[in-house]
Amino acid sequence: MPERLAEPRPPVPVLRAPTTPAAGRGRAARGLLAACHPVPAAAVTLLAAALAAAVGHGPRGAAVCVAAVAAGQLSVGWSNDRADLHRDRAAGRPDKPLAAGTVRPVAVSRAAALALLACVPLSLAAGAVAGAVHLTAVAAGWAYNLRLKRTAVSWLPYAVAFGLLPAFATLGLPGAPWPPPWLTAGAALLGAGAHFANVLPDIEDDLATGVVGLPQRLGARSATTVAGLLVLTSAAALVAGPPGRVTAYGWALLAVTAVTVLLVSRRPAGRLPFLAVMALAGADTLLLVVQLRV
Repeated sequence: MPERLAEPRPPVPVLRAPTTPAAGRGRAARGLLAACHPVPAAAVTLLAAALAAAVGHGPRGAAVCVAAVAAGQLSVGWSNDRADLHRDRAAGRPDKPLAAGTVRPVAVSRAAALALLACVPLSLAAGAVAGAVHLTAVAAGWAYNLRLKRTAVSWLPYAVAFGLLPAFATLGLPGAPWPPPWLTAGAALLGAGAHFANVLPDIEDDLATGVVGLPQRLGARSATTVAGLLVLTSAAALVAGPPGRVTAYGWALLAVTAVTVLLVSRRPAGRLPFLAVMALAGADTLLLVVQLRV
């Protein structure tokens, strides 16, 4: 499909330095926090904590799992904003601290590097195999930031990273068991759906700045439908995968997801599809944790 470039927006004005060192440090600290994508980072870290508790980790094992995932998420979030600096400025994104000038690029680069360095020993503290699995997931996130987000396989790093998260939780247990295939599949599908939902509000800005991943190539309407179908398929894997009877929660989640996919696919504009798909992803995550059996 030929790429239609939008008219470039005026660059975001860079804020002047504050008048006092204390104010400057406070502004930079807030900017650094905002640049790490705190909401997604916190959500994935909380998911790791829930998985660690669900599979039977004690306090030490759970703490190691959560710390490693938090460090990895910080490194991925900071590297994402640093890699997107020029595009965010061109798109006129005052909500981005780097583009707005509230934090220096060198500070974000250093923070990403330090978080990545901390992630290595924290991941390996869960065991060699578990650590290697988690570092592979983090590497997928970096690969997305640096290159793959602009390709037709932009969904793949999300699928890999989310799909490996249950394995990181279980491989840190005695005996290093792998999670059941249905759990890995459900988590991977959830990750791919999260990717499609995450880019929905920014598709036009992405196209204007040359970010042409799979959702951008499909367009907002088709990307919204794919996001919903991926989350629905993830829920189906989590409902049908475990042995035993399907719970009432599982049937209700499948029904609500199917209806929501039909509704939001008719109105792909705005943030409603993004919010709806993310809400379904949250319900899917809850089912993932409840259904987890090692």
